[in-house]
Amino acid sequence: MRKQIAAANWKMNLTYPQGIALLQTLVTADISLKENHIVVFAVPFPYLEMSIDTVQHKKNYFIAAQNCSDKKSGAYTGEVSAEMLKSLDLPYCLVGHSERREYFGENNKMLAEKINLCLANSITPIFCCGEALQTREQHQQNIFVEQQLRESLFQLSKEEILKIVIAYEPIWAIGTGKTASTEQAQEMHAHIRLVLKNQYGPSIADQVSILYGGSVKANNARELFASKDVDGGLVGGASLNAQEFAEIIRALK
Repeated sequence: MRKQIAAANWKMNLTYPQGIALLQTLVTADISLKENHIVVFAVPFPYLEMSIDTVQHKKNYFIAAQNCSDKKSGAYTGEVSAEMLKSLDLPYCLVGHSERREYFGENNKMLAEKINLCLANSITPIFCCGEALQTREQHQQNIFVEQQLRESLFQLSKEEILKIVIAYEPIWAIGTGKTASTEQAQEMHAHIRLVLKNQYGPSIADQVSILYGGSVKANNARELFASKDVDGGLVGGASLNAQEFAEIIRALK
């Protein structure tokens, strides 16, 4: 059975004390996980070590970085390398979030380098892909997302692609209060799995977890996650509220 994942992306939010309080509330909450359920917190860089310490004794709870450099090391002031993350025994890293693409000019080629560096350092990338509103209105979303996958992931072997988590982000539904319908989410997730199937074969495609990342909330998570090809969510704003994110975790199928 594929891993079902509730991933929190704190983005640039919460003070250090607020982050500690949120994590401690969630690790002590009454949440029962199945064996294939995973909870991931993508926290700001200054909070990584504290977060790892807070969840390390909680089964199936893990910490992720929100980004890493596409360079191995060197004179890149302010950057954080995959090797640095590995030295913290960090298991996950977000790669290619739409905000990184839009605000920091990250492109598919650059993201392919980040993917390679993460895997070389035994870090599971959570690779983000998705289209803007204009692309969807032109009915080009399938072509657009497939290109993102091809240019950033298809250098990988069958063994390597199994170490990837994919998160589909309809950019038009991030931070806008809009949410793709359950049918729209399932349709794109099924398309992503088909693209993987055509490249790597059905047995590989069926093992890759694909998360939905567009305004997931407690009141829509269960319906979204019930879709055949939706394996959980990459959650933004709702993950900053302990009660709300706990309900999202409980919605995993």
